[in-house]
Amino acid sequence: MQCHISPAGTLGTYKYVVVLSEYNGALLLSRHRDRRTWETQGGHIEPGETPEDAAKRELYEESGAVDFDIRVGFDYCAADDRGHANGMVFLASIKDLAPLPESEMAEVQTFDALPPDAQLTYPGITPVLYRYAKEHFKLFPIKEEPQ
Repeated sequence: MQCHISPAGTLGTYKYVVVLSEYNGALLLSRHRDRRTWETQGGHIEPGETPEDAAKRELYEESGAVDFDIRVGFDYCAADDRGHANGMVFLASIKDLAPLPESEMAEVQTFDALPPDAQLTYPGITPVLYRYAKEHFKLFPIKEEPQ
């Protein structure tokens, strides 16, 4: 899997949104009920939805975030031998979490550093997005990723 980053709004057509979330000074990741790995909040943009609407919906559905500030960060394109898809990355600072709503997610957890690749659902994408966010937005006061 390859992941390429572009300035916000330049890719034009988007299939996915990704939300890089911070809660109480730590990364907030979610775990899908059918997996043991951790992932950002995000998913498909539904018909008629703007990327920002999708990001807000996914953030709530996959984390329980009810009070947050969210903004556009940047675009990305993920590609492998089967094709590619464009996404828009949002940066969220969560102020308040409610119980996790009924969804495909089993739990959320905060992290002081991004977990190792083996513990990530999308190891070819998530570290690239977090590294870029950390370097260009200073949003996540996280430690370096484990070696």
